[in-house]
Amino acid sequence: MSAIYKSEAGRAAVEARTREFLARWPVPNRQFHLPTRAGDTFVVACGPENSRPVVLLHGSGANSVMWIGDAAVWAGQFRLYAVDMIGEPGFSAPVRPPLNSDAYAEWLDDVLAGLSLSRTALVGISLGGLLAADYATRRPERIEKLALLCPGGIGRQKNFLLKAFPLLFLGSWGRHKMAEMVLGRAPQNPTPAERAMGDYVSLIFRHFRPRLERLPRIGDAALARLTMPVLAILGGRDVLLDSADTRRRLETHVPRPEIVYLPQEGHLLRGQTAAIAAFLAR
Repeated sequence: MSAIYKSEAGRAAVEARTREFLARWPVPNRQFHLPTRAGDTFVVACGPENSRPVVLLHGSGANSVMWIGDAAVWAGQFRLYAVDMIGEPGFSAPVRPPLNSDAYAEWLDDVLAGLSLSRTALVGISLGGLLAADYATRRPERIEKLALLCPGGIGRQKNFLLKAFPLLFLGSWGRHKMAEMVLGRAPQNPTPAERAMGDYVSLIFRHFRPRLERLPRIGDAALARLTMPVLAILGGRDVLLDSADTRRRLETHVPRPEIVYLPQEGHLLRGQTAAIAAFLAR
């Protein structure tokens, strides 16, 4: 049994549902594994092969399926590579090297080499935003543009677990309340697609063991190396990350950030597909 799941049966259930979503990818695509020094890495590639490349890094407790709605729009303009991050509930290696090391940058070196990309745009959300920003500080010459949604590792990380820990002992109701705190309330009248995605997220967190360690903080000098165009979309009611602090540090240290601050939004930022597409296309 992989240590990132609570049971082998849980792993099988999550992977089976993931395959169902991947089979319904909204545009023609290729799904494959790349060898890396951290183990095999799963990728979904779509969009015109001669278009500008964009590598997508999802958040913690997710996988490439989270981009399925965005891909329907972005694949018309860009060559997309939705990557399952290692150590998360996708089809990449279930390894978790230290976040405060070179390991993830070296893993992304191997991913880009496997995709034959010398330069690309990066889009990352939450933990994926941390990995994207960290990589761009280490390899700025390889990143054309950087789009971050509620990225970790920049602003202060809140003590969410202290508030939410008692909910872990309250079964499915407690898990539902934790999800609501992080992701916001579900739509009043969800569409079948929204209901299916909500059920999928619930399935993952019934069986998956998320990372619980505090995120490393990207230093001031490192942020100053983000000389490419940078878009950051932040939610003012994020219960995991201090978005005001993220905004302050980006405005202070990044040469030319474009910041969209949404004071009424939380950690899950819905409806940003068009804004990111416009940024990438400029």
